[in-house]
Amino acid sequence: MDAVVKLFKAQAENEERERKLKAAAKAASKVVARPDGAPPVPKVHPPLPDGTPRPSRQEAEAAVRTLLAYIGEDPAREGLLDTPKRVVKSYDELFSGYGEDSEELLERTFGEIGTFDDFVLVRDIPFHSHCEHHMVPFVGKAHIAYFPVERVVGLSKIARVVDIFARRLQTQEHLTSQITTTLDEGLRPRGVAVMIEAEHMCMSMRGITKQGVSTLTTQFTGVFRDDPAEQVRFITLVRSKS
Repeated sequence: MDAVVKLFKAQAENEERERKLKAAAKAASKVVARPDGAPPVPKVHPPLPDGTPRPSRQEAEAAVRTLLAYIGEDPAREGLLDTPKRVVKSYDELFSGYGEDSEELLERTFGEIGTFDDFVLVRDIPFHSHCEHHMVPFVGKAHIAYFPVERVVGLSKIARVVDIFARRLQTQEHLTSQITTTLDEGLRPRGVAVMIEAEHMCMSMRGITKQGVSTLTTQFTGVFRDDPAEQVRFITLVRSKS
């Protein structure tokens, strides 16, 4: 029982940290024009969840040079001179999800759906993320369905939700939960179904080194959780290749 309580407490603390980080990123993204007509104040990186400033780009590049030296390389040799800049630039892209707001993404919906009253399924959404334990990639596909209530969201927005959370350090279980919760709270549908299947490089490239192993996680809310027949229909359509 104590282990269960600790698990829920840790999850709540993680979600609170994410909420603070999201609020800080949203505030930092607002650029206000100066009254004297001068260029607007440039964006600054939001602070870390504990309030401390984020390291500068120069500090991040220095950290990459340290890692290069740690593995036995010469950071000063020709082929590695620009590697720290390239790594930091790639991190800006690979982990861009920390600066995006999934709630704003789902604000616009459409009501012209006629008499449609079934679920919407978007399957085979490719994604890449990074394991928070070893910071190596895991790659896979997400399959997502939801039962709309009078209004639907643009299909690309569902894929964007996957990307926002995938472009952060993750566990597959938490990624599944974040996508499900965001769609459930943002769209208020009758139910959400999420299935993620991925291969983790931390398992295939290191440690036990088992290539080709697939990890599958699911989460259901609303009618998908309460009606096993809807779960079966969702899984059947995901697995159907017709």
